[in-house]
Amino acid sequence: MQTSHPAHPVATFLGKTRFAADDPLALGAVLADLIEHEFDRAPHMPLPGQGETLSRWCVLADVAAHDLGLVKLYEGHTDALAILAELHGPTPPSGSKWGVWAAESPNARVRATRETIGSNGADVVLDGTKAWCSGAGVLSHALVTAWLDDQPVLAAVAMNHPSVSIDTSNWQAVGMQATASADVTFRGTRATLVGNAHAYVNRPGFWHGGAGIAACWYGAAARIGEVLRDACRQHADPHRLAHLGAVDCALAGAASVLRETAAHIDAHPHAIVQREALRARLVVEDAATAVMRHTTRALGAGPLCRNGRFARAMADLPVFIRQSHAERDLAALGETLLQEGGGSTHTCEPENSPWTL
Repeated sequence: MQTSHPAHPVATFLGKTRFAADDPLALGAVLADLIEHEFDRAPHMPLPGQGETLSRWCVLADVAAHDLGLVKLYEGHTDALAILAELHGPTPPSGSKWGVWAAESPNARVRATRETIGSNGADVVLDGTKAWCSGAGVLSHALVTAWLDDQPVLAAVAMNHPSVSIDTSNWQAVGMQATASADVTFRGTRATLVGNAHAYVNRPGFWHGGAGIAACWYGAAARIGEVLRDACRQHADPHRLAHLGAVDCALAGAASVLRETAAHIDAHPHAIVQREALRARLVVEDAATAVMRHTTRALGAGPLCRNGRFARAMADLPVFIRQSHAERDLAALGETLLQEGGGSTHTCEPENSPWTL
């Protein structure tokens, strides 16, 4: 149930790093350290779809196993770098810390107004409020979805402009508390367009990143499962062992789907892999939910009350998993199966069936 080889430089670095996991500023400082050591880019963090997608996801899983608040910021930063590379956006300044804020709340929308046409593309001015901006108080830059002439666009914006204000008063979460997700308001804030209208969601990398989120869920679930395995080493009764077997089955199935999905992305880097990404997310969501259920039923309240790291993971993971849209994603997956003729990414493909081995 290990997330990746224990000697991976990112895992080794985090194993030696101590920080207050409930402090947003501390998370920002660790993210800055990861960036300073170039753990946010190749060779440590390969771009997706270039032959090493599984290695990329193993790093995400490693960081998630260490702390989910940290991986929320780290995944957002590395996803932003991948988006900028794919859409030929501006070069990130040295040491910059990025987020991707793409949630479209019905009560919070950002408008873009075209300002000038420069050598680096079209510049715009942003006005309005963006909700669910994780790490807003510790990031230097963000990729923000906005609306230009009633078309969805993506814009790169620096957070140090006085026209940007951050409000965390609505963030009342217990799980994922340290991400301090804020409402960010822009008032005439200059930004740079990244790609054309609709480019953010229509690019192949949109689904690469979506599947990568599942690797974060997997890493946290695997760490929770390790707590049960360690407890079984100390005292293994049939009840605990049965739950440990269930945890192993859930994690092994999730890992297999992640490996298969990563291989499919690398084999088809320019394809829109919505079906494969949705499948991976939903399988890992089910596995993570099962791991949490079996581990707590096997161990009772003890580690929830006496093991701070375990308790924090158990509070954080259900919140993080709700990036899944539950039955809406299941319905979307079913729709893709019908639209695409019921094909399968599995290697043993029967005629007209995505399931038979």
